Amino acid sequence: MTRHDTSTKIRDPFGTLRRALWIGGGQWAGKSTVARLLAVRYGVTAYHYDYQDARGHNDRRIARRVKLGRPPRDPDPDATWVNTTPQDMATETLAGFPIRFEWALDDLCALSSGHPVIAEGWGLRPELVAPIIDSPRQMVVMVPTQEFRARQLRELTRAAALGHDVSDPNRAQHNRLERDRLVADDAVRTAQRLDIRVIEIDGARDANAVADIVAEHFRPYLPSQEQRKA
Repeated sequence: MTRHDTSTKIRDPFGTLRRALWIGGGQWAGKSTVARLLAVRYGVTAYHYDYQDARGHNDRRIARRVKLGRPPRDPDPDATWVNTTPQDMATETLAGFPIRFEWALDDLCALSSGHPVIAEGWGLRPELVAPIIDSPRQMVVMVPTQEFRARQLRELTRAAALGHDVSDPNRAQHNRLERDRLVADDAVRTAQRLDIRVIEIDGARDANAVADIVAEHFRPYLPSQEQRKA
């Protein structure tokens, strides 16, 4: 799978990136839920990559497509989800993460907070985050087991929804799930190579217990009880 160099000089006027904490990993591992729990517990700001990527970055995505001489609209849904392979989908997804990461950095650099910002999302890849953090303890990678992913599909309507009208929904869903597995596996391998902690989510612990684990990992950077009371 192709890697792209994103080594550009980052302007961080408020020092937000230097103090940021990062939760990356696979789809439907509970990253958003854990970030929200930590935001409430510690009074920090949570940045949700997936929300911004699907909404706030759409104009930038269209502008980039036009700049590259491509049609402004996304390809036909069948071309994206049905008439392809999970391997090709994963390769394309990984290749697109670096430019999307730059857009996320722009969002984060505009934030100013008295406490760290916790950024979460599957596009916050270990290989992209590692060059801008001082310590591997500023990031965790959360990935669901196949069994937990299957449970999410059964219990969460939005997890099973494709969001597109396609000619073969079953094949499209299979391709998406396999793509997600390949992308998550790649995140695990990369995190292990970079000494970034991987937390496997199997459903044995509830969200609060997983948040406890992540909070302990981030403890040197989270506000203390005294700071939260101040």
